[in-house]
Amino acid sequence: MAEQDAPGARGVEAERGAESPASDSDADSDAGASGESEMEFLRNLLSRTLGLGSEKPEKVLDELTLEGVSRFMQSEKCRNVVCMVGAGISTSAGIPDFRSPGTGLYANLQSYNLPYPEAIFEINFFKQHPEPFFALAKELYPGQFKPTACHYFMRLLKEKGLLLRCYTQNIDTLERVAGLEPDELVEAHGTFFTSHCLRSSCRQQYGLDWMKEKIFSSLVPKCEKCQSVVKPDIVFFGESLPSRFFTLLQLDFQKVDLLLIMGTSLQVQPFASLVGRVPSSTPRLLINKEKTGQSDTFMSLMGFGGGMDFDSDKAYRDVAWLGDCDEGCLALAELLGWKKELEELVRREHAAIDARGGKARRRGGEGQRPGRV
Repeated sequence: MAEQDAPGARGVEAERGAESPASDSDADSDAGASGESEMEFLRNLLSRTLGLGSEKPEKVLDELTLEGVSRFMQSEKCRNVVCMVGAGISTSAGIPDFRSPGTGLYANLQSYNLPYPEAIFEINFFKQHPEPFFALAKELYPGQFKPTACHYFMRLLKEKGLLLRCYTQNIDTLERVAGLEPDELVEAHGTFFTSHCLRSSCRQQYGLDWMKEKIFSSLVPKCEKCQSVVKPDIVFFGESLPSRFFTLLQLDFQKVDLLLIMGTSLQVQPFASLVGRVPSSTPRLLINKEKTGQSDTFMSLMGFGGGMDFDSDKAYRDVAWLGDCDEGCLALAELLGWKKELEELVRREHAAIDARGGKARRRGGEGQRPGRV
């Protein structure tokens, strides 16, 4: 499996960020604050990468295995868990990732007649040719998929008072569907949950249901006030990440006790560099189909990549569990004594989603007259 930072499930990868829905003056203020945050972020990251002022790291895991992580999670030392997630946690829900050969999104865009696959998520291309994106969005639109065991594992972390924040690259809103509240999420690559008119002098906001109606009517959504194109608040190539991303990481990554990384290739910046933001003694667990985040020296000096070390003689805090993300979460849940609770949560929540879907379909059929024979 190549990259696992997917589309419908994931953020449109890139250094992107939703445009502010506020006024022009507010947008200028937000842009200035975001720029300062980004500079501070890069300065601190470079300092950490070079090891300036750092002390010898403390080893907190008794062994570099999933078992060692589970024992740490049950100790008094583990109170704040930050999750970093990508497309790989949603593929079992039926949402493709970006780059898997044959099945990834980029391998199946021939019908859209694009100059190159990534163009479908580039803001300049979108402004000129929005039709391909909205045709794809119809296939990937939130509300058609159920959260996975990974999503509900994060819900359990929340219920047990361990989840500090979930940083997600995904745009499928499945973290919200699984029960995480907006303040518990940093949707680094934006979300379908809200949309805004692209005209800077308008910026009218629209909700999920409004956008869904337009997309499923095969219409390019147009603003009801000015008739400009309305774009979901997902971050395209060529856009900045939301200022919330830079603001909260300054707080969260100072007090994180465990970093749980799931279903991401850690190739998309600046999201990938978050793994280097945690204190030097903080354990990092990767649940993924392949090892990732092991950057080369040049990229480390530039402040990008995780610099994760799973295999060398100097490894002291990084653990990789390789395989399907749902299976990894179930394995960790079993070691924590949560497996039955997780399985029951998945069963109960999926049944509730099915019941709501059935009611909606029945309501949609009410009032329709039977056809004549």
